[in-house]
Amino acid sequence: MARNISASGAEKYVEERLIAGLLTGSLLQHKELLDMLEDVDSSMIKEKTLLHVGVALGKADWVQELLARGADTDITDESQQNALSSAEEMVRQFPYDVERSKVLNLVTLVHRRDQVIMRRLEASYNRSTDHVTPVARPECDIASLKSSVDSLRREMKSLVRQLSSSLEELKDQVCGRDALLRCLEESVTSTAEDVTCIKCGLIGEASLSQPTTDPTRARQECVDAMMRKTRIVYGSGVDGMRRLYERLYDGDEITACIIKYLCGNDRVKVMVDRDSNHIGRMKENFVELDGTEEDGSALISFCDFESETVYLGAEDCSGDREKVVCAGLAWGLSQLSLKLVFDNEGRPYSKGDMEREREWMRAIEDAEERWNGERVLPGYTIYALYRKTLNAKVCRLAAAVPPIIAYDGSTEGRAILQQQAPLLLSLYSNNVMGTLLASAKR
Repeated sequence: MARNISASGAEKYVEERLIAGLLTGSLLQHKELLDMLEDVDSSMIKEKTLLHVGVALGKADWVQELLARGADTDITDESQQNALSSAEEMVRQFPYDVERSKVLNLVTLVHRRDQVIMRRLEASYNRSTDHVTPVARPECDIASLKSSVDSLRREMKSLVRQLSSSLEELKDQVCGRDALLRCLEESVTSTAEDVTCIKCGLIGEASLSQPTTDPTRARQECVDAMMRKTRIVYGSGVDGMRRLYERLYDGDEITACIIKYLCGNDRVKVMVDRDSNHIGRMKENFVELDGTEEDGSALISFCDFESETVYLGAEDCSGDREKVVCAGLAWGLSQLSLKLVFDNEGRPYSKGDMEREREWMRAIEDAEERWNGERVLPGYTIYALYRKTLNAKVCRLAAAVPPIIAYDGSTEGRAILQQQAPLLLSLYSNNVMGTLLASAKR
């Protein structure tokens, strides 16, 4: 994917994603990005390399992989610390942290190995010049030895890149064959559907004139299905909850597609407190995607990914208050729909879809630029930008579109998004909605 943009831009993107991966992701999810990296020792924020970051975070698996790829333990950052001194400092600060002790052992072994190599190269050089009368050993000799080690390291990196390139080409060939197989499968399916239509036509023209679905009945079935997934834990008010689902179904296609998708998924659960305007009694504490611990009494709704449950506080659903509760319900259901349909921990794209991931990263950058430029943004998008990690930001930003529509209405809500977050609206409309509708069972 990175070949479609400039080399420097691709390198910067890969480095940013690897930094994010070190903070929040597993090594296995990011090995392909490491293969794309031109220089494993490239300096980033405050002159730190990826090895500096991995050591500081105590990520032993990352550190081991970076060292195996030739990461230099002698490079110093802005504070003049190399990987070894940083690892020693981390162990002093966290003496009982097993991972940080493992990191120190790894870095120490590689550092000692490099020193041994340097001493042997220096000894070999001395033996080759024993017949020369020693005067004063010039500093350039030591520099030459270091240069030789650096050259060997660069050669190893080059070999790793060549191997990665060969693997990428093989992967492209396999993907191409998979695409041909999918095209063949679609052609066979299409032919089967055409044959079925011809058979139906033989029954009589009258049968073809009947509509395949009744919109009113489809709406009723969706709302009924959502009500069966809903449990009112405190208070009462079945009619009020039904009215909220109907409002989401009727309000706009953006909110309707969520109901159409979720109503056919057996894993969905909705818990409601009709006697409170927050979820504190049902979910006293919860942890956000960025690891932040929150108080349930501070939110009107929350989606628990682990139990695949949406919690909603819906004390008053009359007048203007109804649109607040409706937006809260849309907020929770939107998060759950993204988690279930893409199966990627709540992100609005499938695993491995690098193109979509880059588009959503641009949406975050666009929203942050507007916010830093003191432009007005909808509240749900600001909540997303307050998250501490990129993953949490993109999950919450994508989920913000339906509640904005639910609160402000179809016409005004879309106008607000078009003016204040146009890239966000475009990505949700073009990418998320189609996936939800294509996966809906009703």
